Amino acid sequence: MEWRRIPLGPLQTNCYVLFNQQKECILIDPGEEGDRLIAWLTGEELKPLAILLTHAHFDHIGAVDDIREQYHIPVYVHEKEAKWLLDPALNGSQFFMGDHIIRIKPADKIIAMEKEIKIGSFAFQLFETPGHSPGSISYYVSSAKMVFAGDTLFSGSIGRTDLPGGNHSQLMRSIHDHLLTLPEETVVLPGHGPDTTIGIEMDQNPFLHGF
Repeated sequence: MEWRRIPLGPLQTNCYVLFNQQKECILIDPGEEGDRLIAWLTGEELKPLAILLTHAHFDHIGAVDDIREQYHIPVYVHEKEAKWLLDPALNGSQFFMGDHIIRIKPADKIIAMEKEIKIGSFAFQLFETPGHSPGSISYYVSSAKMVFAGDTLFSGSIGRTDLPGGNHSQLMRSIHDHLLTLPEETVVLPGHGPDTTIGIEMDQNPFLHGF
């Protein structure tokens, strides 16, 4: 199993493509530039199976419909942010993107609890990690020792909590209860910036010291 990080859009939001030897893949947070992403997938001869959203802020969802319509694949989102896809005020595009408001068609799969999901040969343990947003999800792949953390935990930082629905104490509990309990060698793949590991963040992240 391999992965690629493709920063997209004005905020350079990390879209991740997780793929296997059979060239099947899962897309996580296709935030913008749908044509560019489709061209890359075509060039790599990859076959998308699903889109997983860590949360529904505008910079993580902008290319969802482009990808879904191209490949006819389902979209997964947490129930607390299902309405955000359709509402520019909730997903933030109305306030941050000027005239470029984002409305996405309803998700195909609504996540309502922590569980394991299997899509083809891919298996993810879903952790509810609210704080940056109410429906933030982290997707843990135990077999590959990696977690797609969205905007919950970054290299040397944590997610902002000043947006609607954000909650700092809730974010810190999410990080402590779900992410810092993972093996220290677990690779953290955040929504922005470079990857890191749980061990590095435990030792070096100034926002986690003393928590």
